[in-house]
Amino acid sequence: MAFYEPTLLRTPELTLTQKIWQINWGLVALVTLIAGIGFAALYSAANGSVDPWASRQAMRFGVCLLLMILVAMVDIRFWFRAAYAIFFGSMALLVAVEFMGTVGMGAQRWIDLGVMQLQPSELTKVALFLVLARYFHGLAQEEVARPLRLVLPLLMVVAPTALVLRQPDLGTAVMLVLVGGAMFLCAGVRMWKFGLVFACGLGAIPVAWQFLHDYQRQRVLTFLTPETDPLGAGYHILQSKIALGSGGLWGKGLLAGTQSHLNFLPEKQTDFIFTMLAEEFGMVGGLFLLSLYTLILVYGFAIALRSRNHFGRLLAVGVATNIFLYVFINIAMVMGLIPVVGVPLPLISYGGTAMLAVMLSIGLMISVYVHRDIRISRRGLNED
Repeated sequence: MAFYEPTLLRTPELTLTQKIWQINWGLVALVTLIAGIGFAALYSAANGSVDPWASRQAMRFGVCLLLMILVAMVDIRFWFRAAYAIFFGSMALLVAVEFMGTVGMGAQRWIDLGVMQLQPSELTKVALFLVLARYFHGLAQEEVARPLRLVLPLLMVVAPTALVLRQPDLGTAVMLVLVGGAMFLCAGVRMWKFGLVFACGLGAIPVAWQFLHDYQRQRVLTFLTPETDPLGAGYHILQSKIALGSGGLWGKGLLAGTQSHLNFLPEKQTDFIFTMLAEEFGMVGGLFLLSLYTLILVYGFAIALRSRNHFGRLLAVGVATNIFLYVFINIAMVMGLIPVVGVPLPLISYGGTAMLAVMLSIGLMISVYVHRDIRISRRGLNED
């Protein structure tokens, strides 16, 4: 299956000033507001101190915000051309984790760069929807219907997922599969093919169960019956539910959460940070944060509709889907609706690589908006 380079149609080039004016500053402000809530949460998690989490997170956000704007300014045709190189670069980093990765919390997921711990699996999510958008842009609708045309993109999903599972990182692996599935759906793959894959997945569950690590099996069993071991495996999720319920409608106030500040709540600066927010700001505060995330999704799908090229549409949908999965999995996890899988809450949870991945992906989405009138043909044929 040979790769071909679709012709990039000539359009008037935007000047630097025009690009700056075209940036969706409302979206930038929305991202900054969510990050600000994250700083407040990390300040509270440290019992009223900016150290060790809030100050570092603020510095990371400043750097990532600059990178997001730079990514947004880059011509979308550059990202189109670089998609395969970025994907294979992310695959190389995943392979490097196997040989030189550092171990933390029983998993080998990070590469020590000195100034930061890089988690390549987070960046692989961005590379995946970028390369799938590039691939499906080059296919006509009738070609998407051909099963052989779907072999290569399936490998693009399976290969990084297999490497991430080896680390092991079940949460990120699940997100890679779901983001890939969303891209297939938006590209026009027929629903019966999804049904076939889903049926095969159900049939493979007994086999997959044998390959899960002991702690992963325990998480699934704890999800099903957390009350059977309230002081052991079920402790974390039960304490999370208690904290969520104790917040009530309006919450207990900043720095006043009892479950979190009396150290009943685990990993309150990362995986369970939404629980701490809900305890201190109540259901109203939690719904307000969810409304901000919803606005980002609205921006994403609106940008997709405005794009005049299929690559931009798929890219914007991929970014929106990725952010939705971050939010949904994290919140469903702390509410006990799904097993605990260790997915951070975007722009809120403490962590450098996750923030970098989210900000870069939003930068790509803004780039789609800035260059929304640029047309990229399919096999040299005008899309219009």
